[in-house]
Amino acid sequence: MSGRRTATRRILLATVATSALLGAATVPAFASSPVSAGHAFGHVDGARLDHQKTVAVRVLKEAFERGDTTVVDRFVRADYIQHNPLASDGPEALKNFAAGLHQQFPDTKYDVKRVISENDLVVVHSNLVLTPGSRGSAVMDIFRFQNGKIAEHWDTLQDVPGSSVNGNDMFSTISRPQTGQPGPRSLTASNRKLVIKAFDRLIVDKDLSALDTYWSAGYHQHNPGIADGAAGAREGLGAYFQAFPELAVSRKRVVAEGDLVAVHSHYVNAPGERGQAVVDLFRVQGGKIVEHWDVLQDVPATSANGNTMF
Repeated sequence: MSGRRTATRRILLATVATSALLGAATVPAFASSPVSAGHAFGHVDGARLDHQKTVAVRVLKEAFERGDTTVVDRFVRADYIQHNPLASDGPEALKNFAAGLHQQFPDTKYDVKRVISENDLVVVHSNLVLTPGSRGSAVMDIFRFQNGKIAEHWDTLQDVPGSSVNGNDMFSTISRPQTGQPGPRSLTASNRKLVIKAFDRLIVDKDLSALDTYWSAGYHQHNPGIADGAAGAREGLGAYFQAFPELAVSRKRVVAEGDLVAVHSHYVNAPGERGQAVVDLFRVQGGKIVEHWDVLQDVPATSANGNTMF
């Protein structure tokens, strides 16, 4: 689960250069899961979701890795809304950042781990590496589409630490099958519903008994500050809830596809704090949450675009 952090652990803001990626988790081209006749989504809906993934891939890969910003003109709306606090609204700002990043870091690579799409939203989970040989950043990007083009963007970025208390990295898939591809879309609705119930009970209501109901005992944790398993989540979250008894968590949006469900939330440890923007990504199998990844970023005091991170 979110396995938030130990009571004393605070997430540092990503560097300006890294944060200014505006949608930074770009994706290499890859095929999405095929749509079968038995899926709740018809072929038309499945094709639209796959199109959204492809567009996100193409825009971000070409613009940020290759420095070709002409793709922005084709696939980003003129009224593009930006929620990354260090970037301005509009496609011209996106083009300027992409060109500047490519010039400063010509060897930038996006190692995309998983991409999901539901309705008009796409979530991309990536390891962004600006300099070869560095650990880089974990990134979660959320894109909203309108009429086939990118209309809005939110993201969270977190530096990848040198070690993890659970022995897992922030990106790999441990539960089987070991793939970053989402499962069949016929599972989307039920898994979405399960994760919302689980998240609200455990994180919003701070009820640790939710772990017995919704989590598998052998649950795999990728938050570097929390131990593996349901027991590790119980210990880590219990300490977190005790340290911050006035913790308030509000869900902003949920995106699901197959066995993967992403929850974008605002965590505020104590009244008056700006809090953190968090994207939790859960994998569900057999009615239980079996794996979790997350990316956390402190909400800054100011924003270049006048929008919130949510």
